[in-house]
Amino acid sequence: MATKQKNMAFFERYLSVWVMACMAGGVLAGALAGDSIKGLSELAFAGVNIPVAILVWLMIYPMMVQIDFGSIKGVGRNPKGLVLTVVINWLVKPFTMAFFAWVFFDQVYSAFLSPELAQQYIAGAILLGAAPCTAMVFVWSYLTEGDPEFTLVQVSVNDLILLVAFIPLVRLLLGVTDIVIPYQVLFSSVVVFVVLPLGTGFLSNRWLIHRYGHEWFKTEFLPKLKPVSMGALLSTLVLLFAFQGETLLASPKDILLIAIPLVLQTYFIFFIAWFVGRRVMKLPHCILSPSAMIGASNFFELAVAVAISLFGLNSGAALVTVVGVLIEVPVMLHLVRISNNWK
Repeated sequence: MATKQKNMAFFERYLSVWVMACMAGGVLAGALAGDSIKGLSELAFAGVNIPVAILVWLMIYPMMVQIDFGSIKGVGRNPKGLVLTVVINWLVKPFTMAFFAWVFFDQVYSAFLSPELAQQYIAGAILLGAAPCTAMVFVWSYLTEGDPEFTLVQVSVNDLILLVAFIPLVRLLLGVTDIVIPYQVLFSSVVVFVVLPLGTGFLSNRWLIHRYGHEWFKTEFLPKLKPVSMGALLSTLVLLFAFQGETLLASPKDILLIAIPLVLQTYFIFFIAWFVGRRVMKLPHCILSPSAMIGASNFFELAVAVAISLFGLNSGAALVTVVGVLIEVPVMLHLVRISNNWK
């Protein structure tokens, strides 16, 4: 264990630096590329951007391939973590996000934002709050030594609820009964970001272990995948911020205004989940950490796609979802450090 930590220490210790550099590089690339980057951003199928989908797949496949699917059935013996996940994700987070958005965008910022823009920002925040994480949580769970089988189970439960609850929640919180949520975007996002890497991970796990054995799989194959996951994460950030570079450069003040309630909401959800899980439910760290991380993190790929579909690429709602990506990775890396320190 000591060797593993030593080998990964340098990169992980400065991961926030690499993240910020990739964000800045993406914004600069978007500004310099002009119309050519717009063509790449429009390269989509069923509402999902193809280059981003490939990178996200590469990011989470290394987590999927190491899951022992045969041991998943044992997770149900201790359902407390799943109860915490469901309650935080669907009974707490969407409503607290809407509350934070209303307080800041409609009340605190009333002197800086027009009512129309404030409503756009609230809508974007609601889309983020109603879409708890399904992909990046595998990264956060991995970095905090969370149980990979439990992480898979809670993501699966989360996705099933997402398919049913996302649209009613968004309609309820937006207060717009005639809003049209594109089912195709929702369904294809879940397939691309969860089902495809999960299925590929399962098949390759069985085939590689059968052909080369457990020892080779754990000591030779898995270590080579670790840089792939982190490299795909950083590349995803470059691409997302290249797509929105022009918008971000045009609204520096608004980015700060948007970031404040999103950051507060992220820490609030994490600490609530951590307190309940540790003090009330007495969950072990390997279950508690992914349970707290999934609620704090967002399914930003889905939120961005739906915001663009509903309100347009240059809308205030789309800007909020992109700022959600901007603040999420550095904040979640800080929460990873907190989780590891509190182990």
